[in-house]
Amino acid sequence: MAQCDPMHAPSHTAGASARQDATTIGLIGLAHGSSHFHHLLLPPLFPLFIRDFGLNYAQLGLLVTVFFTVSGVGQALAGFVVDRIGARPVLFGALLCFIAASLATALAPGYGGLMLAAALAGLGNAPFHPADFTILNRRVSPARLGHAFSVHGISGNLGWALAPVYLIGLSSLSGQWRVACAGAAVLGAVVLAVLWWRRADLDDHHTAHRAEVARLQATRAAQGQAEAHPMAFLKLPSVWLCFSFFFWTTSALSAIQGFASPALVKLYGLPTSVTAFVVTAYMLCGAAGMVVGGFLVARVARLERTIAAAMSLSALMLLLAASGSLPPLVAAGCVALAGVGTGLAGPSRDMLIKRAAPPGATGRVYGTVYSGLDLGFALAAPVFGALLDQGHAAGVFAGAAGAMALGVASAAVVGQRLARPQGAG
Repeated sequence: MAQCDPMHAPSHTAGASARQDATTIGLIGLAHGSSHFHHLLLPPLFPLFIRDFGLNYAQLGLLVTVFFTVSGVGQALAGFVVDRIGARPVLFGALLCFIAASLATALAPGYGGLMLAAALAGLGNAPFHPADFTILNRRVSPARLGHAFSVHGISGNLGWALAPVYLIGLSSLSGQWRVACAGAAVLGAVVLAVLWWRRADLDDHHTAHRAEVARLQATRAAQGQAEAHPMAFLKLPSVWLCFSFFFWTTSALSAIQGFASPALVKLYGLPTSVTAFVVTAYMLCGAAGMVVGGFLVARVARLERTIAAAMSLSALMLLLAASGSLPPLVAAGCVALAGVGTGLAGPSRDMLIKRAAPPGATGRVYGTVYSGLDLGFALAAPVFGALLDQGHAAGVFAGAAGAMALGVASAAVVGQRLARPQGAG
């Protein structure tokens, strides 16, 4: 029986498939950018919350902890919901949570209202990775999955970049941070409207997928195989190695995002007006790396080698900055260029997880693995903050490099397991 093969389809079919893939990739990129935008719904407004509510940074830091705790626990659970009812309705529900979080912030009478907003935003963030990757893996042609993962990562970086500009800019123009938060709700509503309008392009239970599921079920029945237990994937070492990979690499990202600027000030005496742009440059370099990484995925069989080479380069850049012996601007440039390696590794990382996921468990695997991201953000920030408080500015960069090395080790073991016959279990 002939099966759909995008590499050997007629030209008009291939063209239609390319357009369909591009539409789905673009919509998921828009959704993912919105997710990262709402990561930063509250932090850019912290100084204004201090002014108006008399809060301190410890109280505001707890809002971030609430966000990532709710997101991390919810992300692991959301994968099961995605696999059971489908990714599309879960994605729409997540966007509704973001809209609610923005409105809760706009109407917050005090700290309790901000805490509610942080929890709602974390709840909205929780399903995004299992929902996004389930839709991409089920709707996008295999030959274009690397590019899909690349766009997914780039859109997240752009969402992070947009949030401070949008919120602070709208707050400055209106003279009211509440107006900026209402504007965030409007932005979320626009994204939801676009996705609803093109909802057919996000259907992860479309005809081809249903036929594949029916084929797999028929094969299991013919071979007398029982249906796999929903929790069976948790026994796979590769799943927990991928979780470990995310934990360590996100710990490194947390160090750069939160503390690279003050660490460069302490270590090299650079003015804040210069170091403030280092994180932005790191993110832009990461986006450039993701573009290249999307092309490499389709051309490299051993993805863990790409990850190792790219992230080892990033770790080397950070170790050079940690040495304290570089000219100040060169050190800042090394930190920014470290983003190229982490970005380049991104699409290979996501493809490695796809290969580690057993059939029918995509949402559960991505949800569990990506919860390592939330845990890394939640736990690493206090550690690197303490290093900086104790005067160990070089430790921020050296620690980030060490975390990247541990991530490389996790990816290497996953790749070796998957390369063996029967390696995926």
